[in-house]
Amino acid sequence: MQGFASLPSLASELQVSESTIRRDLDSLESSGSAKRTHGGVFYTGPSPKLQHFDQRQKTHWEKKQQIAEVASRLIEDGDTILLDGGSTTYELARQLVGRPLQIVTNSLPVANLFTTSDVDLVIIGGSIHTRTGVSLGPYANAMLAEINVRRAVLSVAGVNQQGYYNSNLLLVETERAMMKAADTVIVVADSTKFGQSSLARLGALGDIDTLVVDNEISPEWRERICGSGVDLIVAGDAAEK
Repeated sequence: MQGFASLPSLASELQVSESTIRRDLDSLESSGSAKRTHGGVFYTGPSPKLQHFDQRQKTHWEKKQQIAEVASRLIEDGDTILLDGGSTTYELARQLVGRPLQIVTNSLPVANLFTTSDVDLVIIGGSIHTRTGVSLGPYANAMLAEINVRRAVLSVAGVNQQGYYNSNLLLVETERAMMKAADTVIVVADSTKFGQSSLARLGALGDIDTLVVDNEISPEWRERICGSGVDLIVAGDAAEK
């Protein structure tokens, strides 16, 4: 199956009942391979075969899925959303397939999710980082300088007291351009990233608006993030459920 398929067409193609199709789709949706929508289903399975991206996507997958589900509730229908190429952001993109949105992204795997979805899709151009499938560099930054989005959602490789980090200097420059293009900046990061750093610093803790993380974040980090003026949302907390 590629893109969108209706329930009747699937039942006809597979020569089974629609009730059987519904049960199978429930299982596929639970695994992240499909997204149910009115009258049918969107394929949201494996991204283009980028080995480095696939490896990162599998790491702490359950945490990333929880974070993505909560972050998706921050997105309103009709929003213009800018998504970077992080593995947690990719999980969020899966949650957004089928919703009426305008999606802007520099990620080929993220863009691939929406190519057959009924959304307004804008792909940021530039040099492609072949390991991750994201565009970056001066052409990407110049395009970002000409647009405005309501929300930007970014992933990071590390968070410490000095701020947020990623592992590629050119990527960080492009993500800074993304932050400037957005009215609201959301970072999605699992708890294993805290207390870590990487090659390039994206910005200080208080340079974003909202941080979404799983509930294994320590009390010390909860206090530090809130003290920086950032709206902290913890997936799995009793208050969040």
